[in-house]
Amino acid sequence: MTTTLIPALLAAVLVSLAALHVHWTAGGKWGLAAAVPEVGGKPLFRPSPAATFAVAVGLLLAALVAVLRGFFLLGSFPGSPAHWACVALGALFVLRAVGERRYVGFLKRVRGTPFAIWDTRLFSPLSLLLGLGFLYIATT
Repeated sequence: MTTTLIPALLAAVLVSLAALHVHWTAGGKWGLAAAVPEVGGKPLFRPSPAATFAVAVGLLLAALVAVLRGFFLLGSFPGSPAHWACVALGALFVLRAVGERRYVGFLKRVRGTPFAIWDTRLFSPLSLLLGLGFLYIATT
């Protein structure tokens, strides 16, 4: 049961996050106020619609990797491309959770902004869980 539950949950979360990024690409505003780190009340950067859509595609590809590896499809075995993709995605999400020590992640110093609050409560813990989930399915 757990051998397929974790990849299914990973895929569901990643597809949901991809849908949110597509929503933003299409001009939607829901959740956008807390989506980017701020400095002095101004966004640290302004992602273009193309960059936001690229993130959505990346999230969908990560969901596909979770399904391929978790359900042992298309030659998914230890040492396969799907296995190594899970290792890489696991490391990427864990690194995202840890952060870059200033604006993002558990080690961030800038706090009190809408992004920082949501990052502490949701974004970083979710990134850590996604990372650990990918590392788990890489080893099963």
